[in-house]
Amino acid sequence: MSAPSGPITASLAVPETPEPNGGKTPWYRRRGFLVSAGVVVVIAAAVVSDLPTPTSRATDIQGESTVISEINTDVAPCLFSVREALTLYSDESGRLSPAHRAQIPGLLRDDQNACSYTNSSIFDLSNIDLLGSRAGKMVGQALNTTTVWATSDALGAITAVQSLTSNPADRKARSTLHADEKLLAADGDKATSEIDAAGRLLSTSLPPLNLSREVLPGVSHA
Repeated sequence: MSAPSGPITASLAVPETPEPNGGKTPWYRRRGFLVSAGVVVVIAAAVVSDLPTPTSRATDIQGESTVISEINTDVAPCLFSVREALTLYSDESGRLSPAHRAQIPGLLRDDQNACSYTNSSIFDLSNIDLLGSRAGKMVGQALNTTTVWATSDALGAITAVQSLTSNPADRKARSTLHADEKLLAADGDKATSEIDAAGRLLSTSLPPLNLSREVLPGVSHA
């Protein structure tokens, strides 16, 4: 049996539904709206991911203590190096033997490397995983402050000592060293305060940062 043709076939055709608004694309399908909506979704997702992550108090305390331990481990080589550099500078009054004094430039180069991103410990310091809790964010601020303490304050002080070792009359280096010593003390106190603030959020005393407990030669906390 053959298919019907002619006027009957034409009557079976389904007419196209015209686009609303005279053939224009609806506002909710336009590219500008879709792109804007996508941006809003991305921003909303970022805000949600940045919100404090709910954890139990015991888990949070243990996690923050672990992070602080990692910070102390990673900053330890720089802490030793800036202490050594400042000690060497304070001993430049002639108490060192000529043989020991000849080793100073090499020691200071090693000290400088220990507080820069070329050192694996400093690189690890910048890659510590933090908790997303409120306390974790405060510990994260302490981590940032510790990184500045090492890669800016300590490194600057060691560099100034290097210059003064070569030229004790270098007034600019002496002024820089004095400024960096103040920054070492100020940022050490700041990092300590941030850890203390994290502890208060958890109603406990978290482990201290090592740099907050160490007395560096020539550095005053006044």
